[in-house]
Amino acid sequence: MSPKTPRPETTKDKPTPATKSATKDAIDTTPEPTTKTQTKPHKKARKPRTTGQKVFLWVLILLFIFIAAGAGVFIYFTFFQTDPNNSVSVGSPDFPEPVYSLLTGEEISDASLNNSPTYCVQIPNGTDGGRPQAGLGQAAVVFEAIAERGITRFAAVFQNPTVGVIGPIRSLRSYYLDWDTPFDCTVVHSGGSDEALADIRRGGQRDLDESNVYMWREEGSGRMWNNLFTSPANLAQFNETQGYTTSNPKVFPRLTPDETADIIAERDACADSEDCIVEIVDTINLQFGASQTFNTVYNYDPATNKYFRFYASGEPHTSYECPANIAEPNTKTQCGDPVQLAPSVVIAMVVQERTDTDGYHEAITTIGTGPATIFQNGQAIEGTWTKSAQSSQIVFRDAEGSTIQFVPGQVWIAAIPQYGRIEY
Repeated sequence: MSPKTPRPETTKDKPTPATKSATKDAIDTTPEPTTKTQTKPHKKARKPRTTGQKVFLWVLILLFIFIAAGAGVFIYFTFFQTDPNNSVSVGSPDFPEPVYSLLTGEEISDASLNNSPTYCVQIPNGTDGGRPQAGLGQAAVVFEAIAERGITRFAAVFQNPTVGVIGPIRSLRSYYLDWDTPFDCTVVHSGGSDEALADIRRGGQRDLDESNVYMWREEGSGRMWNNLFTSPANLAQFNETQGYTTSNPKVFPRLTPDETADIIAERDACADSEDCIVEIVDTINLQFGASQTFNTVYNYDPATNKYFRFYASGEPHTSYECPANIAEPNTKTQCGDPVQLAPSVVIAMVVQERTDTDGYHEAITTIGTGPATIFQNGQAIEGTWTKSAQSSQIVFRDAEGSTIQFVPGQVWIAAIPQYGRIEY
C-alpha cells in the first residue's frame, strides 16, 4: 500500500503567515517576530463596576438584612410571651408556661404538686382556747358550720402547706366528713360524734384520729382542752407509714390569675361608664343564729381582691403562721403575731339543720340542693349549691344554671342554717 499523499494547504483552509502579518500590520506597526510562535488567546478584561452598580448591590444587602430581622421579630413575638417585668420570657423550653394548683388556682412550681396528699383537719372556733388558730390561713378550702349549741367549727382542706403548726384539732361530725370526702384527704380529728365515727369506719376514708405520735398537746398557753396540734411534717410521716403517697381531689373550677385580672378590668371599666351599672359589695354579714359570738363580717378590699374576716364583735379573725423550723412550738409565745384571715371567695350556702337524735350535736343535710350566694371580685352572685353523693363535689351555679368558676386563693364556705341570715 503506497503512502498517502499529503493534502496541499490552501489559503482557504489555513491562513498563511504572510496574510496574518498583513492584517496585523494594518493595525499595528510593531515588527512581527521572524520566528513563528504559538500564542495563547488574551483573557477578556473585567469591566470595572460603576458607582450605580455598587449602590444597587448595597441596597440589596441592606434589604436582605431588614427582611431577616423583621422575620425574627415576628417569630419571637408570635411564639414567645414576654414576662411583664422583662426578667424572663415564658413559653420557651427554658421558661415553660406557668403551672397552677387545681385546688387553689394559684401558681405552683411543678404540676406533680397537684397530686400531693391532701389533709382535712377539724379545727375549733370556740372562745375556750380555740382562738387564734394556727395554719388556717394556708387552707385551700374552709367549711364552717355549727358543731353544737351555736358554736361553729371548721373543716380545713390543705395541700402542700408550708407552716410549722396546724390546729387546734377537735372532733368530727358526719356532715364535715361528707364535705371532706371528695378531696381524697386524710381526715385529721380528735374523736367525734358516734355517728361520725361509725361513718368513717364504714366509709373507709383515710383516718388519723388523736395520736401521741403525730400530734402533741400545747401546755401553758391557756388553751384548756383546745390544745391538740399537728404539723405538715407529722402528717406527711403518717401518710408515708400508711402508703398514702398521692391524692386525687375533686376540685372546684378555677379561673387563672390572668382571667381574674381581665374580669376586674372589665368591671372597673364598666363602673367608670354611665351606660353600665356595677354594684360593689363592700360588707358581708353572715349570721349562723342568735349568738353574736360566732357570726362573722367580711370587708372587701379592692387592692388585694380579698375579703378580710372579722367576728361580729369587730375583732379581726386571726391565725398563727408558725415557722417550720421550730419543733412543737407554743403558738402564743413562739409563732409571732397572728395574721388576719382574708379568703378570696366567700360562699354562704343555706342548709337544713336540726338537733341530732342525741339532743346535743347538730344534723345538717349535705346531699341535695339549696340556695347559695357567692361573693368574689367584690360582687355577689345569687345561685344554688348541689351535691349528689358523699363522694361528689359540691357544684355551685348562678341563676342561669352556669357553673361558677372561682378566682385563685382560699375559698371559705359557710353553711348557714335555714334560720340564719345573709346580709350584704
